This record gives sequence, C-alpha cells and structure tokens, in this order.
Amino acid sequence: MDAAAGQGYCGGADLDMFLTNYKLGKTFGIGSMDKVKIAEHVLTGQKVAIKILNRRKIKNMEMEEKVKREIKILRLLVHPHIIQLYEIIETPIDIYIVMEYAKSGELFDYIVEKGRLQEDEARNIFQQIISGVEYCHSNMVVHRDLRPEKVLLDSKCNVKIAGFGWSNIIRDGHFLKTRCGSSNYAAPEV
Repeated sequence: MDAAAGQGYCGGADLDMFLTNYKLGKTFGIGSMDKVKIAEHVLTGQKVAIKILNRRKIKNMEMEEKVKREIKILRLLVHPHIIQLYEIIETPIDIYIVMEYAKSGELFDYIVEKGRLQEDEARNIFQQIISGVEYCHSNMVVHRDLRPEKVLLDSKCNVKIAGFGWSNIIRDGHFLKTRCGSSNYAAPEV
C-alpha cells in the first residue's frame, strides 16, 4: 500500500488487516488530522469510538509529540467521568485510538437541544465535570481546551471528559506557556 498516495486512511486493506476485532460504522467526527468512527467489537458487541489518525498528516503538521502525549495521558487517566481508552492499534499508515463510546454526544448539543438546563441537572453535570478535572489535576494533567464540545454524555447522561489533544503533564513549580485551546472560549484578557 502506498502511504504517500494517501491509501489506507480510514479504509481499505489497512483496516481489514489490523482492525479484525471491530466492525466499523459511520464517521461522526472529522478533524484536521483525524476521523472518529463508531465501531462494534466483533466478539462482545460493545460499541466503541475509534479515532483514526493518519501518520503522514500528523508528520506534515509536526504533531507527532502532541499525539504521543495525548495517548500517554489517556493511558494514565482512569476515572468514571473521563473517556476511557481501551486500546491503541498502530499500523504503518494510521494510528487507531479505541475509546469508550459516549452515546448521547456532546454537552454543547444537549444544551442547544434543551434550550437550558434545570438547576438540579446543571449541578449534577457540573459536579461530574469538577470530579473529572480534579482527578486530572491530581495526576498533574491539565486539559487546556475544556469546553462543552469536549464534554460528552453517555447513555445515562453521565459526563465523559474527552478531547485531550491539547492536554499536558505539568511539573510542580513550572508553568506552561503555550497558547492553546479555542479562542471563542478564551477569557477576554487573553
């Protein structure tokens, strides 16, 4: 297979050879260097989300270290309100990050659909977000792009913090200086 020609990205022989345990479904997310597809584990029937990263695109965008860091952080974090990493499948062309599937989608879409949340529901969601963030911080992980689009909801509307692409591990006494995250959510003074 010719990686330079872009073959294998989210399809073709690469998938058949390396993703034998999963039956891929529709794409429900597309980013600048990845696609996210729903999949089903062949033996268990469990639904998962598979983030597919094309190695050539990662290299062209000089994002290799960022992707390695995201995977390292996802492996580190195991918490009921953080999206769970199940496995990493690496091929010569793509990297497949197999994660928990949050059936109810983004908190952003949930709020837009409902118009507003009742106080009890908002409190419950906020407490779950705080629980996940506190766990990240206790493991010296900062998310750096937490927003309603990065907070997912499972089938019971429990919070699952996701989108750790800009996250980093900090050391005591050291500050991170990279400007990152989404400008629409930045504080006015930034």
